[in-house]
Amino acid sequence: MSATLELARELIRHPSLTPHDTGCLDVISRRLATLGFTLERFDHAGVSNLWARKGSAAPLLCFAGHTDVVPTGPEERWRHPPFAAMVDDGKLYGRGAADMKGGIAAFVVALEDFLAASPKHAGSIALLLTSDEEGPAEHGTLRVVDALLARGERITWCLVGEPSSGARLGDTLRHGRRGSLSATLTVHGVQGHVAYPDLADNPVHRLAPALAELIATRWDDGDDDFPATGLQVSNLNAGTGAGNVIPGHATLRFNFRHGPASPAATLIRQSEALFARHDIHGHWQWRSGGEPFVSRPDALARALQAAIAAETGLRPAHSTGGGTSDGRFIKRIAGEVIEFGLRNDSIHQIDECVALADLDALSAIYRRTLATLLAGK
Repeated sequence: MSATLELARELIRHPSLTPHDTGCLDVISRRLATLGFTLERFDHAGVSNLWARKGSAAPLLCFAGHTDVVPTGPEERWRHPPFAAMVDDGKLYGRGAADMKGGIAAFVVALEDFLAASPKHAGSIALLLTSDEEGPAEHGTLRVVDALLARGERITWCLVGEPSSGARLGDTLRHGRRGSLSATLTVHGVQGHVAYPDLADNPVHRLAPALAELIATRWDDGDDDFPATGLQVSNLNAGTGAGNVIPGHATLRFNFRHGPASPAATLIRQSEALFARHDIHGHWQWRSGGEPFVSRPDALARALQAAIAAETGLRPAHSTGGGTSDGRFIKRIAGEVIEFGLRNDSIHQIDECVALADLDALSAIYRRTLATLLAGK
């Protein structure tokens, strides 16, 4: 059993449903302590956060990730128990195998191998790990970044180990992410009998034309880094449960994934104006899950590309797709932020898994990247 697989299995066996860490950071901290890292905990509001740093000189390479995982769904539908970390047919099964305990294990083992070979490396190395990435992300990486910013600590390169790869390990690097903006609109009408619509006011009927226009709107054309802003309706709720009652209110929920071409404030203003044109003045609630960010590919991206080519033969594409990540917080204190990790084809699904070969290959890619950026003196 490889060292990466062994550590990944140990981490998966901790049922760290967000925002609980359940001991994952303790496992990692013990290994980092033996390597000479200084460990700081920034735990808050039930969230566990670790900042571990070795060295004080520039440049600083930071690996960022999260130990929390999403709920398993019906456990009886899993091929193997989701926290048993079972190996079967060349794959490691378990919640968090790909997102992202496998990535953390790959980096820690790569770090151990790198330091054994290059004890007098240049610069410094850090890890920023949290148990609040899959949830609201209010007390995790954001809190650590605020603390580092307050004391003037900055990161030269940040490698976020999120599962960025698609069909094959190494086919995609992410140099930014779209923003996420969610809306909840509640529209009130007048409840009544379906046979007497003149005595009622159906909010669903009033919403329908505006919703059609909302869905058909092209918000922008994107740019060189980001695709056009997209919108998806996630919920439309109304009714009492009876088939002969006109509902008294309806609630619509939708989400934008947007780039800099359409800032959140612009999308809010345009959306509310659209519904107002249809004489709909309901109660709005808006929540920004993060603004878009982009990081110009530089030395970190080049080092990763070379390492990926050496281990897989692939030339990765650059992308800003996918959901949000903690890179949006880290960009405030980092010169270059690049996301690279395992394949994402099973994340958040029943039977989440990762190929054993990918675990070892990822660790080798991370090790080469460390060697390229922090060559020994």
